[in-house]
Amino acid sequence: MQVVHFGHACVLLDTGTTRILIDPGTFSTGFEDLTDLDAVLVTHQHFDHIDMEKLPALLKANPQAQLIVDEGTAPTVENPTVARPGDVLKVGDTTVKVTGGQHALIHEDIPIVPNAAYVIGDGAFYHPGDSLFVPDEDVDVLGLPAGAPWLRTGEAVDFMRAVKPRVAVPIHEKTLASPQMAVRFFELLKPDGTEVRLLTPGEETAV
Repeated sequence: MQVVHFGHACVLLDTGTTRILIDPGTFSTGFEDLTDLDAVLVTHQHFDHIDMEKLPALLKANPQAQLIVDEGTAPTVENPTVARPGDVLKVGDTTVKVTGGQHALIHEDIPIVPNAAYVIGDGAFYHPGDSLFVPDEDVDVLGLPAGAPWLRTGEAVDFMRAVKPRVAVPIHEKTLASPQMAVRFFELLKPDGTEVRLLTPGEETAV
């Protein structure tokens, strides 16, 4: 699988026959000119995961692409496929398993919104959105949240240890002054058999 990280939570997954873009939000750049997408997936309604100004042009440039979103985002977009936990969706030649269900807690006074986490293929890539939900299957490559108002570094480490991926790709880093600090802790505390790989933004990488 080829992966391109466009910064923060936005990643492009290319299996060779299927191209899936996940969470094109306002903290991410470079995804605007993509074509030949089979699907655009959104984990939840927060602006750093869906850029409502750029999304229409992206979909117009990719008329064949499915727009797959969580239940909270669905009322704000046109003609979506609504992703609910337990759904298994077909996208091109691969599958998208929907899991999770809720955004991680930021504070008890802030309402918790729906969050659809996505397992691409047979565990080939897992994007948890803004959650630390551990799927009930093996994961090859994990999009590992590095920093957020709802996240401590220790929680991210424990999440990585619970999932035990072959490769952990740090994402959701734009809230950090120094993402490299989180990556150093991930390297130090990773489980046996896991490689932590920091991707160069905008660069296609085989994982």
